[in-house]
Amino acid sequence: MFEKLFKYPRVLNRHREGPAAEARELFLIHRCNQGAARNTLTRTASELLLIAKYIDVTTDKPVSTDDLEVAAGRWSRYQQRRRNIHSSKWSRTLFLQIATPWLRFLGLLREPDRGSFPFVDLINDFSDFMRDERGLSEATIRNRCWHVRKFLSGLLRENCALGEVTVRHVDEFLASKGSKDWGRVSVATSSRALRSFFRHAEIRGWCVSGIAASIEGPRVFKQEALPIGPRWAAVQRLIGSASSDRPRDIRDQAILMLFAIYGFRSGEVAGLRLEHLNWEREVIAVVRTKQRRAQQYPLVRSVGDSILRYLQEVRPRSARREIFLTLKAPFRPLSGGALYHLVSSRLSALEIESPCHGPHSLRHACAGHLVEEGFSLKEVGDQLGHRSSFATRTYAKVDLAGLREVGNFDLGGLL
Repeated sequence: MFEKLFKYPRVLNRHREGPAAEARELFLIHRCNQGAARNTLTRTASELLLIAKYIDVTTDKPVSTDDLEVAAGRWSRYQQRRRNIHSSKWSRTLFLQIATPWLRFLGLLREPDRGSFPFVDLINDFSDFMRDERGLSEATIRNRCWHVRKFLSGLLRENCALGEVTVRHVDEFLASKGSKDWGRVSVATSSRALRSFFRHAEIRGWCVSGIAASIEGPRVFKQEALPIGPRWAAVQRLIGSASSDRPRDIRDQAILMLFAIYGFRSGEVAGLRLEHLNWEREVIAVVRTKQRRAQQYPLVRSVGDSILRYLQEVRPRSARREIFLTLKAPFRPLSGGALYHLVSSRLSALEIESPCHGPHSLRHACAGHLVEEGFSLKEVGDQLGHRSSFATRTYAKVDLAGLREVGNFDLGGLL
């Protein structure tokens, strides 16, 4: 691998004869197979050469994250003494960015035990209960466990055992979050998660009885808010802003179309796979995360052309089956956070006003546009993948023409 990256004999020999040459070369081959560019591999090789002088991997002795931090600090201080850098922050960060995956690849990185959280067994038991007994979706399980972990982490700081918890602890936790970080809906969601957890904890005998029944969150009225999404003209402007030959724009335009035209959720777009596209039948299938089933849609010509252009011109060569991948190696599927940033940053750049700036705002915009075009709520619900018309009722509020007809209806003849 060194021969492919370096031409000059002196430089090549320095890499060949440096410490841990075989371990460094194996990692470079691994990164090459992941699709890393030549320039990236060259920079990585140069950084690995100096890292190997500060971390001995030839003894097969595990390296802790603390040892790694110490080595990075020694390197950055050396750079400062040589006056090669003004600040040690960037040098130290680069050292860790290269050394961490290298040691992990070699199996020599001893990372902190994630299972050391004192309540991890309880959370795992609660998670298994929701999955096996309640049949809840993975998204719901993750969400509830996240809220429970937040609460239990506060108990650790107070040195309070779960058996000593009272309703006061829960009320103080919810009040503190509501006064600082969270809105009313988030506090209500957390209260439901904690109520579910303590109901399970009481059955298991982990805590005193009566806590679950006493947990009360803020009242959130069903259908109290209007769907929050930009106007359709703004959505069209958003999609049009990605009309260029830049690889990022080509990929993002296909994603924006799936959000806006089909109303797909973030997780559904992230989970789209190559086999979900049937080009012969012109059909796209999406796995609905809530219904746990696939739903097929006709592949709109403009969306199909946009996806096809991305696949042919931009998508990196990868064994991954997910359609949308990162543009830089190591290539991996886009996360929910990446999709949120994609939509939010483009809406902000165009100064498009919307209370919500994530992918779900485009889902709301899609539904609102369908209502304005005269589609029934049943048809809108089918498009969005709702299990019942109950979830679609909120969009009746944006059907101003229909509401005016109701308001103008004369009841005089019926009285």
